[in-house]
Amino acid sequence: MGGEGPGAARIAVDLLGGDNAPAVVVDGALQALRADPDLHLLLVGPPEATHGLFAMLGAAERHRVTVRPVQHGIRMADDARGAARPGNTVRAAVAAVGSGEADAFVSAGSTGASVTAAALELGRWPQVRHPALVATVPAVDGPVVLLDVGGSMEPRPAALAHHALLGSAFAAVGHGVAGPRVGLLSVGTETGKGDPARRAADPLLSALTLPRDGRYVGLVEGYDVCVGGRADVVVTDGFTGNVLLKAIEGAYAMAGGPPAYGSAPRAAALLGVGGTAVVCHGAATAADVASGIALAAHLHRRRAVPVISGLLAELIGSQEVTA
Repeated sequence: MGGEGPGAARIAVDLLGGDNAPAVVVDGALQALRADPDLHLLLVGPPEATHGLFAMLGAAERHRVTVRPVQHGIRMADDARGAARPGNTVRAAVAAVGSGEADAFVSAGSTGASVTAAALELGRWPQVRHPALVATVPAVDGPVVLLDVGGSMEPRPAALAHHALLGSAFAAVGHGVAGPRVGLLSVGTETGKGDPARRAADPLLSALTLPRDGRYVGLVEGYDVCVGGRADVVVTDGFTGNVLLKAIEGAYAMAGGPPAYGSAPRAAALLGVGGTAVVCHGAATAADVASGIALAAHLHRRRAVPVISGLLAELIGSQEVTA
């Protein structure tokens, strides 16, 4: 992959990831290429799946696409540990980031497989035991960063404290939010509400120094994610976050769509691994895949992963947050 300019982004894309792959992935790649003249794609999967794509590209656009032949993908129902084996599209796409051939990778396949492959190929940040998936919800009063939405299912208090640090840094670095307000998702806003994990995490978050002048605003409820008036970042565990995110997507569909300025959150950034990674919804459309590719390029151009990792290393080292 060549031709890098100052704004260039080289994205490795898993062609076989998702319920409707490879067709929607190829269509999404086409949309992304046409929207971003500095985008370069490494498409990882069966070469025959890309024949239609090349037929629709002009000469200059073809120059920005490379295909890496890999015949086997990880199915949504497969054990995530299958990503540890070489010779599949997820592992090959992540390996391109690890080798420096790509700046980021995108997959709409199994979340577990993507997280596993990223951790194995890119390594985890020393201060984060469980990587987190971070989605941005287009709430009424502005975007809300929601995490975790599926990276780890364990609702441990220390993990929730880590998510607060990650979310505050992501909102500031990825979205330019000044002094992000961070809330902890619970069943009420009064102190003491929630399950044992939430009750134990609340004082932990209150005592944290958050990146980029972030501040903890206390417990928030589900509607705060959709309204956005009380918090810029909402922290929860991966199980609850994933259920909430899909419920929000369903509500948008019933209401005729999300707020006018945004789109349904069908892609999430994976934070806690040594490279830029984006995981799309398994039921992603071509537009969703294109959005995921655009997100990966945006995060690379902002150097979001190394900046956030540096912020966390400094703050966690001084606060003794144990994952």
